[in-house]
Amino acid sequence: MDNDKGSALDVLRIREYRFFISARFFYIMALRMVTTIIGWRIYQMTHNAFSIGLIGLFGFLPAFCLALYAGHVIDKSDKRALLVNTTFLYLACVAGLITLSTGPVLHTMGSRYIQWLIYFIIFCTGVIRAFAGPALNAIVAQIVPREQLPGAVTLNSSAWLSASVIGHATAGLLIAHTSYLFSFSIVSLYVLIAIFFFLHVSPKQIMLTGSEKKTWDSIKDGLRFVVRTREVLGAMALDLFAVLFGGAVAMIPVYATDILKVGPVGFGWLNAADDLGSISTILAMTLWPLRRRQGLILLYAVAGFGAFIILFGLSHWYLVSFIALLGSGMLDGISVIIRGTILQLKTPDIMRGRVSSVSSMFINSSNELGQFESGVMARILGVIPSVVFGGCMTIGVVIVTWFKAPSLRKMQY
Repeated sequence: MDNDKGSALDVLRIREYRFFISARFFYIMALRMVTTIIGWRIYQMTHNAFSIGLIGLFGFLPAFCLALYAGHVIDKSDKRALLVNTTFLYLACVAGLITLSTGPVLHTMGSRYIQWLIYFIIFCTGVIRAFAGPALNAIVAQIVPREQLPGAVTLNSSAWLSASVIGHATAGLLIAHTSYLFSFSIVSLYVLIAIFFFLHVSPKQIMLTGSEKKTWDSIKDGLRFVVRTREVLGAMALDLFAVLFGGAVAMIPVYATDILKVGPVGFGWLNAADDLGSISTILAMTLWPLRRRQGLILLYAVAGFGAFIILFGLSHWYLVSFIALLGSGMLDGISVIIRGTILQLKTPDIMRGRVSSVSSMFINSSNELGQFESGVMARILGVIPSVVFGGCMTIGVVIVTWFKAPSLRKMQY
């Protein structure tokens, strides 16, 4: 990498990118608030760790099953219009959560019925995310010149993590001091602001034009590109298993309530700790980007992530637990930047939607699947052993990758 390149902040000089990054910030903040509020609400309703796992399952199934088709649709669509439409649909889902929090509904429906309706809404948001998530990544190259893509990736990650931290922490404060109805109303306001900013992004050129290629052939092209591009495949696979087995954050409602006994405010900050660590790393990397040996650094970062997950699982002290999640987030931030930069630099414009969707299958969907895995393992092993097991498996994956994928270990850009 050229040491004379400008700062990642230079990309903010592009007016349209400022609108996009603002929309992304409020959209992600709304998503993270919903995740936090629902996780707390479901556990308070059921006091069952497996019920938290079901949240992940219902979010995972549609996002995973539709991911490849969504990539084809994204490449054949105006990505800006797609983002506006999916954000409006997400607003409808939030309206459903608001309805389930109103007095008349609470008095007429049993908690069991409300619980399953919440799962249904989570399923609907999974359908939306199958299209919106990859579109958010794919549109960046149509807003930012290629030479500024690494800076845009860094700022995208910073905006995502900043929104996540604020969303988690704000949700914890809101559920501690207000009602679910008020909390979801604030979420709906953030979604409306995101729509406002998305509308200020200009329509985008459709990259995959014509009907000469069948849908399945188009999907196979995307998969074939990922499989043949070893750096992309290796980074995706490593993150997939790290997120799948290292999903300790899914059990935070249990730790906050039964182990650390810190209540909703402490729960909100524990939820935010991982993202707070990530954003501190990413902000540092904005000023001092990685210049070489990124593949080796990626492996070390994921192994350290697993070690911090083990520490969190064993901790019975709030400060230690917070520091463990903070540390895991700092190392995860390194992984996010390296993987995101590889994806943007290696992918041709005409395939960005499909490759981003494959990435979504590997990474984004694995968050929900990891949440479900955590719930299942908590039922089988108990909460603490399940988290420790996940951390150990993450380190095991790094060891296997070290020997099986030497090209990733030697990779740099």
